[in-house]
Amino acid sequence: MALVAITREMGSLGKDVASGLSEALGVPLIYHEIADHLADRMRVRKSHVIRLLDGSANLLERLTADKTSLSIFSADEIVNLAIQAKGAVIRGWGATHLLREVPHAVCVRVCAPFEVRKQRMMERTGSRDEDKVSDEIRQNDEAHTAIMRRNFHVQWTDAENYDLVLNTERVSVKDCVDEVLRLVRSEEFAETEESRRRLEDLALACRVRAALRRSPRTRELRVSVSAANGRVALAGMLDKAEERAAVNEVAAEAGARDIDDQLRTADAVRPRFQ
Repeated sequence: MALVAITREMGSLGKDVASGLSEALGVPLIYHEIADHLADRMRVRKSHVIRLLDGSANLLERLTADKTSLSIFSADEIVNLAIQAKGAVIRGWGATHLLREVPHAVCVRVCAPFEVRKQRMMERTGSRDEDKVSDEIRQNDEAHTAIMRRNFHVQWTDAENYDLVLNTERVSVKDCVDEVLRLVRSEEFAETEESRRRLEDLALACRVRAALRRSPRTRELRVSVSAANGRVALAGMLDKAEERAAVNEVAAEAGARDIDDQLRTADAVRPRFQ
């Protein structure tokens, strides 16, 4: 299946490239669907989620936002939508960094110089206020930078984080689409049994993390979750054996059939004095 992740960069024409790829490949373009699902899961308005992502949230919204849940639930949505769709073009949401470990996923940054992006946004919105448009672009970029650092510990503008970087100041949308298609259809990015298993492992780990965050018994616990060949590894330090049991139970309920329990509890290692 074709799986492409593209950055969401205001004024870069990434939206047009994503649409062209979706049409050429015959796979869905995923963007707004994630916001709808996240709003339901976090019990907030869709507009609240969007404002948090583009940096336009007000002080109260930022202070009351559960950013950890937003990160965990968005990762779960992205990966599971990719699997359910049996191929997709995913725009934004950190998908380019989340899917880097999947061999058949093509991760693309579509960019353009700031002044070019500003002129495009002024034309698109019909605005003559250069300062206002510039502020909106900078605000959006800063929000994206903060989210990528917090969730993936990367500088998202670095070229080495992508399989392909395209500058739409010099490359047309059509040529951008053609370049990405060349990679998607290449032997290097062909889906294999192993690459499919990597995606399924990623989805399983994301699903378990989301379940742990959602459950009242485990949402405040710090647990590392990974998956390989269908086996889920749980690691971290907890206070009590009861918490360890709860983590294992929630993970099993989320679909973890084979669990490698590497958790430790303080009550098991704490010295006892008579």
